[in-house]
Amino acid sequence: MRYAAKTRHLFRDVGGLRVHYRETGVPSSTAVLLLHGFPASSHSFRAVLPQLGERFYAIAPDMPGFGFSDAPPPDEYEYTYERLSQAIEALVDDLGVRRYILYVTDYSTPVGYLMALRHPERILGLVVQNGNTHEAGMGETWDTARRYWAEPTEEHRAALPDWLTFEGTRDQYLSGLSPELQTLQPHETWHLDWERLTRPGNIEAHFQLFVDYQHHVARFPEIAAFHREHQPPCLVLWGRHDIYFDIAEVLAYHEDLETLEAHIYDGGHLFLETHAAEVADQLVTFTGNVLDTAPPAR
Repeated sequence: MRYAAKTRHLFRDVGGLRVHYRETGVPSSTAVLLLHGFPASSHSFRAVLPQLGERFYAIAPDMPGFGFSDAPPPDEYEYTYERLSQAIEALVDDLGVRRYILYVTDYSTPVGYLMALRHPERILGLVVQNGNTHEAGMGETWDTARRYWAEPTEEHRAALPDWLTFEGTRDQYLSGLSPELQTLQPHETWHLDWERLTRPGNIEAHFQLFVDYQHHVARFPEIAAFHREHQPPCLVLWGRHDIYFDIAEVLAYHEDLETLEAHIYDGGHLFLETHAAEVADQLVTFTGNVLDTAPPAR
């Protein structure tokens, strides 16, 4: 019988915020750090964590404003990726984790890369799931966003897609998928996300994060330099029906990284909901290979 490690659901106070996180495996100074995207939470990794925990220590936090972590109103907390990255870094430090394989997707991509840029020595490897760090991934879907970022008028805001709604939350899971693939998506995911998003002030908080994404785009050259200089082993996992990030992004990671493995799945933007078993297998293999060749901790 195959053993599956249990997942612990925990809270910790860091930087004045109560942060919820899921944890599996034996606590260690070396971990797999799994960061979720929008509009989700650590709930995304519920089917991946037990398999990871059989061999490794893994942590999946809810970023502030998401899941079961605190969501202070925007007039009390500055919703930027810098602030989110500081909160997650404080949690990691408080848990005694010094080195980690970093898993990022969607909105956690700017969070994770800010952590990597501050402390590249901590990054043992990168796993990117539908996360964008190149212009290649930003197709026509982003034209209205670019116009708003350049000139944030009411007219340009009105032209933005209406994604901060229940229907928009649901579409994060279903858009781009065939009717057959849509039937594989569990409905409770977007219902849970929407319940969390509708906490007081949270819609405006997430709009502020959308506005701040322009600063992540501006950091693309800095991220490319990080890739070239530090050459972290990288695993790219992609849902080919993603309507938000172009599949050309997958090849863009080849430009600067020498050790890169890519897998493209018949899924959408949040394809962990349909391909968790495949992703877990890839994660376990990748993590084992990275840790087998990593220099000893100092």
